[in-house]
Amino acid sequence: MTGHIRIVNDPVDLVPLLITFHNATYKKVYDLLTRSWMTEEELCAQVSDGDVGQCLMVLKKGSLIEEQWRMPVPGQKPSKEYRATYNKFRANFQCNFADLSDLLFIAVSNDEYLRELVEKVEEELRSGNSSINDIARKFGVNPVFIKGLAKRIPHLDVKGQGLVLLDRDRH
Repeated sequence: MTGHIRIVNDPVDLVPLLITFHNATYKKVYDLLTRSWMTEEELCAQVSDGDVGQCLMVLKKGSLIEEQWRMPVPGQKPSKEYRATYNKFRANFQCNFADLSDLLFIAVSNDEYLRELVEKVEEELRSGNSSINDIARKFGVNPVFIKGLAKRIPHLDVKGQGLVLLDRDRH
């Protein structure tokens, strides 16, 4: 892992970083993965509180971990193992304070408004509207806000100019 630098060119990519390091369980998982390759089961044994599976999804969305298949002992199934990808960070973006304040709010807030908005966005996606711009316009927020929400919620993601619902077992 020596020398790998996480370069952030889009301020929206700060959301998974801030979520990871603002949550004690996520930070503990990340810290464990900086030391060695570990399976989800090994992480669960070390981190008794919190949802390790959801944490792994957030870390993967933030491109903070890599995965590979662990070779099993004969007679057992292979399992995925994970480790942290980066040990340095560099930000290379410029944005206005309105966008930055939205992204910081999304990353660290537990406001009821966010939960309600996520539910409405999911309803839009299920009804076939995946356009970030259309969804933002409908709910009176800017597109960066919608992208930030997608980066916060493990089962949502940004693909091009649209949002997608991810399989909740994707890790």
